[in-house]
Amino acid sequence: MSAEMPKSDMPKPSPDRPAAMRGLTFREPLLFERSRPGRDGYSLAKDFDEADVDAAVPANLARKVPAELPEVSEPDVVRHYVRLSHHNYCVDTGLFPLGSCTMKYNPKVNEWAARIPGFAHRHPYAPESQLQGAIELMASLEQMLAEIAGLDAVSLQPAAGAQGEFLGLAVIHAYLKDTQGNPRKKVIIPDSSHGTNPATCALNNYAVLPLKSNDQGMVDPAEVARVMDADVAGIMITNPNTLGVFESDIHKIVEVVHAKGGQVYMDGANMNALVGVLQPGTTGIDVMHFNLHKTMSIPHGGGGPGSGPIAVRRHLEPYLPAPRVKKNADGTWSLEHKRPKSVGRVKAWYGNYGCLVRAYTYLREYGPAGVRAVTERAVLNANYIRANLKDDYALASNGPSLHEVVFSDASFKDTGVETIDVAKRIMDYGYHPPTMYFPLIVHGSLMIEPTESETKETLDAFIHAMKAIAHEAKTTPEVVRSAPHMPGWRRFDEARAARNPVLRWTKSV
Repeated sequence: MSAEMPKSDMPKPSPDRPAAMRGLTFREPLLFERSRPGRDGYSLAKDFDEADVDAAVPANLARKVPAELPEVSEPDVVRHYVRLSHHNYCVDTGLFPLGSCTMKYNPKVNEWAARIPGFAHRHPYAPESQLQGAIELMASLEQMLAEIAGLDAVSLQPAAGAQGEFLGLAVIHAYLKDTQGNPRKKVIIPDSSHGTNPATCALNNYAVLPLKSNDQGMVDPAEVARVMDADVAGIMITNPNTLGVFESDIHKIVEVVHAKGGQVYMDGANMNALVGVLQPGTTGIDVMHFNLHKTMSIPHGGGGPGSGPIAVRRHLEPYLPAPRVKKNADGTWSLEHKRPKSVGRVKAWYGNYGCLVRAYTYLREYGPAGVRAVTERAVLNANYIRANLKDDYALASNGPSLHEVVFSDASFKDTGVETIDVAKRIMDYGYHPPTMYFPLIVHGSLMIEPTESETKETLDAFIHAMKAIAHEAKTTPEVVRSAPHMPGWRRFDEARAARNPVLRWTKSV
């Protein structure tokens, strides 16, 4: 079998790579097959007898053909997995400028707290008398999130923001059916809202009523009034919206929806721009969700874990999932399961408990003044990037940016360079790409959110790289269009990879 790819397929150092990256060498990135006959990385007791193992395995479960396991030494195994880990980019290695995803640094004290044995090793179905500390933490976190939201009650059950969306709309559905005898048929979704909102509507048996933003990228109350009628259950609005702009007419929008008997759901995925500065409940909204895995710094790379609690006004509290945290007259804690109007569980037991501990630790560490400072720093960082790059990249909106700023590739339309080329080229400079092609209302959008975690020095280096790419796009566009040049693998055919994925390794012959 071949241990290496043909030399023609090996990546070649590129003379056009950034000066800071020149001189680096590749360390066998494509030498994947390392098995050699007779090598091993384990030892068994001298009196080990394979026959004893074979006899203990039921005949119907025994292998007919030996497994094709690699024959490798322990150092090869360790180096293989460490090498693979070096191919990954993560928030512990550098700036993660993903807009809306809020990939902020995850403080290690949060991880320590989540691993305290009383939390990490507790069984969710242990007697309540053995869960007093765990339940009290949940009660305290509910109280803190309710205060941040400016609303009355919180459910910690949802395991993700999308599940929080689903629960929030399910609660509205149940409330309207219970109080009006009719859950209604449609939900208004502005085009500046998050992309999961239409799916949330469908799962709750609602039709989507799309609403176009105005020329400032915001929702026009007059447009809401035009479509709001007795068939509309309410509106799902993202605030700040996906352009990173605050919906300044939110009070008027709420008034229009409430006047027609509807409810207002706020997508809280962008709460990194509001915590400690504005309580969304003061704008009149009825329900919102948090992304604890964004706003409260819980790790969420690779698809999880997540946590998407919802906060609601008092009139929606009866419809929240069971169990609910309850403080007894004697000062102990219990879980209330009898909830006749509840929409039912959305997660086993009470949610992703390890995430709840991390979020609780984060909020306790910062305190009220600290979380406000976090928000102010996040907004400052985004506007620092905006001010430094606005002459190199076209701004998607003239409105003031909050926690993120959206550019487009309009500045390079005469060069053939597109957003995906800029995103690939930034990898050569040692950064993870920003969010591409979202929001959909901006052609060729490039969304950047630095979060509060990054220092001025880090932002300056990123800005320098982005400026260099803008210059390359106008002077040597072929360098940008053919990027990346530095990683061990060049640009993939992403369409083919999605349509014909290879999901398992097979040895070469």
